[in-house]
Amino acid sequence: MSGHSKWSTIKHKKESTDQKRGKLFSQISRTITIAVRQSGTGDPDLNPSLRLALEKARAANMPGENINRAIRRGLGRGDSGALEEVTYEGYGPGGVGVMVIAHTDNRQRTTAEIRNILERQGGSLGGPGSAAFLFERNGVNFAIKVPLPVSDQPTREQVSKLVDSLTEHDDVETVVTNLA
Repeated sequence: MSGHSKWSTIKHKKESTDQKRGKLFSQISRTITIAVRQSGTGDPDLNPSLRLALEKARAANMPGENINRAIRRGLGRGDSGALEEVTYEGYGPGGVGVMVIAHTDNRQRTTAEIRNILERQGGSLGGPGSAAFLFERNGVNFAIKVPLPVSDQPTREQVSKLVDSLTEHDDVETVVTNLA
């Protein structure tokens, strides 16, 4: 039973659901903006990645105004800042190399948040080139060039926790480690 106030229970469930939908809408909106920016066109017939993103938006019941706003932002006509791709390099627990690819409209905010997550999990943010030599970029994806064999189970768990913390961040698209 919900006690004396059924509305309180409904309100808390609605807040939780709305928060999850908002996060999903933000991710889809970011995907639409990036697809438009990369192709230079907002026409889904000419842009297969935009078409795929629009299908995801429709499946999530995203409002049309949000979709149009994301397309305008991708074309450079939006009222908010432009999204840019940023690559962060650093080291996690046990000296594991970490590459983080993020799409953000505020580079300073995202850098501070990524640094904070890394330091809380026992890692550190490095400068450009500090961990890039451990990976090889194949188009959009990263391949491990220098794998780091770690047999220590607590270190593996810490790295897994770090990757989970980073992927929960709204701006982060991809996290790659050289853990073997």
